[in-house]
Amino acid sequence: MVLDAPERPLRATADAGEPEPGPRQALVAVRACAVCRTDLHIVDGELAAPRLPLVPGHQVVGTVVAAGAGADLEPGARVGIPWLAWTDGTCRYCRTGRENLCERARFTGLDVDGGYAERAVADARYCFALPAGYGDLEAAPLLCAGLIGHRALRMTGDAERLGLYGFGASAHIVAQVARHQGRRVFAFTRADDTASQAFARELGAEWTGDVMGPAPEELDAAIVFAPVGALVPAALRALAPGGVVVCAGIHMSDIPSFPYADLWRERSIRSVANLTREDARELLALAPQVPVRTHVTAYPLEDANAALDDVRAGRIEGAAVLVVDPARAGAGAPLP
Repeated sequence: MVLDAPERPLRATADAGEPEPGPRQALVAVRACAVCRTDLHIVDGELAAPRLPLVPGHQVVGTVVAAGAGADLEPGARVGIPWLAWTDGTCRYCRTGRENLCERARFTGLDVDGGYAERAVADARYCFALPAGYGDLEAAPLLCAGLIGHRALRMTGDAERLGLYGFGASAHIVAQVARHQGRRVFAFTRADDTASQAFARELGAEWTGDVMGPAPEELDAAIVFAPVGALVPAALRALAPGGVVVCAGIHMSDIPSFPYADLWRERSIRSVANLTREDARELLALAPQVPVRTHVTAYPLEDANAALDDVRAGRIEGAAVLVVDPARAGAGAPLP
C-alpha cells in the first residue's frame, strides 16, 4: 500500500520483483503491521515524508526470508521492525547512549519503506526477537505504541498518581504496565467518550473523566498521548508541585499560552523523541511479565485506508493491525 502524495488514499500496487537485502540487512516476510497515529500524520501531510512514493508502517511483525552479509539473523526467525530504522553510531548522541536523537537517523515508514506490504527490508541491527507468548497481531502494537509509551512512562520517574491524556493504542499498554508497577492510573478522554472510559477502567484506571476538566486529586505526572496542544496546559494544571507533563507524540498542534503560575513550583514539560534499541529490549522483556495484553482490531492489508480512517475518527479500542499473512498471523503461543 503506497502513499503517492499527502492527503491522498494509499494505492494498492503489485511489484513482481523481490527486494534484495544489502549488507547487514534482512528481507522480512511481513505477517502483520499495526497502524500508528504517526502513519496518519505522514499520510495527512502533517509530517513531511522525505521521499514519495512511500510504503508507510513501522510496527512490523514478520519472518526473515534472507539476510545480507554481516546480518546476524537466521532465515525463519520471527522479528519485529520498529520506528527507528538506522543510526550512524558516530554522532554525539549515538556515542552517549541517545541514539533516538541521532542527527542522521532514518525511520521506518518515513525515510525507508515500511510494513504496509508483503515484504520489507530492514537493518538487521534494528530487528528484534519477539516474546513467544504473543501472536503476530498482538505483538505488533508493542513495537511503537508500547515502546513510545514505555519511554514516556520512564520519564515520569516514580510518580504514583499518573494521568493519561487520550486513551488509544499507547495508553492502553501503559495503563497495564503502570498498574503492574503499583501506580494509580487516571484516564482523561473526551467527556462523551464513554466507551474509552469503560475500556480504561477495564484495564485498571481507578478514575476516568473529561480531558479538559479537573483531576479528582493532584497528579504526580501526566502523559499526553493525544496530539492536541491544548491538553498540555490542562495536564499542567492537574499536577502537584514537582510533577511532570510528558508529551509522547511525534506531532502535536500548537500549545496555547498559559500563566507562569501553572508551571511554577518546579513543574516541568518534556517531550519523548523516538526510541532506542535498549527501550525495545526492556519493553519486550517486560511485556510478558505484566503480562501486557494488547487489544487489536484486524484489517486485511488492502483495507489499510479503512483502518487509517477508523484510527483518525477514534473508532478503535486498543490498536488497529493490518493482517498481511492471514495463514500465519496467529503464530506465537498464548500467554498463561
